[in-house]
Amino acid sequence: MKCPSRSRILLLIDSGIAAAIFGVALTVALAPGTGPGTTVGTAVVIGLAAVQASCLLWIRRRPEYALAVAALAGIGLEALCPQLGWLGFVTAPLAYVARLRPPRVSLVALGLLLAPTPWKLVTGGWRDLLLAVTALGLGWAVGELQRGHAQRRRDRQRQLLSRERERISRELHDVVAHHVAVIAVQAAAAEDVFDQRPEQARAALGSINAAARSALTELRSMLHALASDDGSDPDGPQPGLAQLDALADAVRAVGLQVTMSRGGVNDDLPGGVQLSAYRIVQESLTNALRHSHATRADVSVRYDDGVLRLAVVNDGTARPRRAGAGEGRGIVGMRERARLLGGTLDAGPLPAGGFQVQAQLPVGVAP
Repeated sequence: MKCPSRSRILLLIDSGIAAAIFGVALTVALAPGTGPGTTVGTAVVIGLAAVQASCLLWIRRRPEYALAVAALAGIGLEALCPQLGWLGFVTAPLAYVARLRPPRVSLVALGLLLAPTPWKLVTGGWRDLLLAVTALGLGWAVGELQRGHAQRRRDRQRQLLSRERERISRELHDVVAHHVAVIAVQAAAAEDVFDQRPEQARAALGSINAAARSALTELRSMLHALASDDGSDPDGPQPGLAQLDALADAVRAVGLQVTMSRGGVNDDLPGGVQLSAYRIVQESLTNALRHSHATRADVSVRYDDGVLRLAVVNDGTARPRRAGAGEGRGIVGMRERARLLGGTLDAGPLPAGGFQVQAQLPVGVAP
């Protein structure tokens, strides 16, 4: 089962904030001695408060327009019920704009909202003016702090993704280099026996054809920039699906019970697909040990209809993350491996408990 999408989670958060704002406005509007003195005025205040709060439901798509609507609704609220604050709760949409837009935009919005605040001297006094200015300033500051934090997190994510791509590229480079070496050897063999043993030469040409197709498939997944040596052995053999049993044995030795299920898998799958599948299973089991405190993990590897499907489910508990925190390096690397092959990867906690990683890796056929 897939985890809730990020957009759905953000919508739920925005809906909660909007509901809270509308609830406070409703309480003030209906309180004796604070709201308008007439039923019609109270109804208008409630309607304007609903409009202002509902702006938060679409402000992420059109921040400037949503803030403009919230400010216009706030003008009516200021006239009918100044006890709600300066222009109602326009501070909340302002904080969103500061979170979603750079300072050159959000500061203009802040200035436009601050410009008419001296009106508070007419309806209230210096205290109301100071509260209005302070509320707007704090709203902008909170949004700007969140924007800066999100920007730093995206920068770290890009750096992490770049390192993962470089590491994946080095591994795929070794696989392609092996195919090219096979082509060179078989070509030399075919040239030597072409006249005397044509059948043997034909077999060598078939091997060249197969190796060339595999190399083309791997090249589609490669990055062009290779990083400097990180201490790994570039000449060592790259693991594949055949090494999954050895991986499971190694994990069992440290206390995690692993079951391995296969279906339709053979050794003819491209090396790059096998390598990525192995790394995804390896990272999933490593995360189960390090972060989930799992005691059991079930690994499923299935190949059908040109797609290699992986599933790793453990019975541990997902490590809680702060709201808005990015994914860990392991999940980023696994998802990037799947993406480079044209596939997908989903990872997240299960409703009934445990953690699941699912991947679909298409096995391309070179033309």
